[in-house]
Amino acid sequence: QVQVVESGGGLVQDGGSLRLSCAASGRIITVNDMGWYRQAPGKQRELVASISRYGITNYADSVKGRFTISRDNAKNTMYLQMNSLNPEETAVYYCNVNERSSGTIWGQGTQVTVSS
Repeated sequence: QVQVVESGGGLVQDGGSLRLSCAASGRIITVNDMGWYRQAPGKQRELVASISRYGITNYADSVKGRFTISRDNAKNTMYLQMNSLNPEETAVYYCNVNERSSGTIWGQGTQVTVSS
């Protein structure tokens, strides 16, 4: 079984920065695509950014130029550097991992709150 744990959320002021981490552990053969999603109160969960095992990245238009996704395959860990955050980005941020044998796994989420 594979577990996914996010960390790094918290409270930040408008215009501030945060770095999220997502670590996969357990019976891992190969971690393929990894992604960050977020869900604000009353809204649907949306893709923020994703990264393939080979480093190919994809970003939501709203975060391009401000957020950077990266990963360390040796540690089965993914990161999201978020700069110039605004209050509308207050949400629970979820890590999504596609593992070769276990399929798609979600983390429990980490709260990001941006104060105005």
